[in-house]
Amino acid sequence: MDEHVRDAILKRMAVEPFARKFGIEVISIESGYSRVTMKYTSDMDNMFGMAHGGAVFALIDVAFETASNSHGTMAVALNMSVSYLAAASPGDTLFAEAREISRTRKTACYDIRVSDTADQPIAACHAMVYRKGTPLPFLDRL
Repeated sequence: MDEHVRDAILKRMAVEPFARKFGIEVISIESGYSRVTMKYTSDMDNMFGMAHGGAVFALIDVAFETASNSHGTMAVALNMSVSYLAAASPGDTLFAEAREISRTRKTACYDIRVSDTADQPIAACHAMVYRKGTPLPFLDRL
């Protein structure tokens, strides 16, 4: 992966309002791959006192966002299909890994898995992006 692109994405994600709101951090990013983390806190509960699907989806989306833009060109979501497999435990640290499984000039597909600290599966996602072919707009701001 181009180091300039990696640095730009990491710097951008450190200040992205949405990721900061959920405490999501990028652990690792490579070409077509990203691993992110988030601590599940009680303010992420749904009405049943379980992790809200939207909080888990937020983690998935950040992994997807960073992996799909790791090539240095803008990629925007076309489709995401999520299966929730188990409830996260309060206080758990969750991890999401996005792996590119196919990429063409215009689209790319990703497999995204969420697990807890015990490496138990929490959610699985299949997602597709449209690759705009334009450089990431913040690359020139470093």
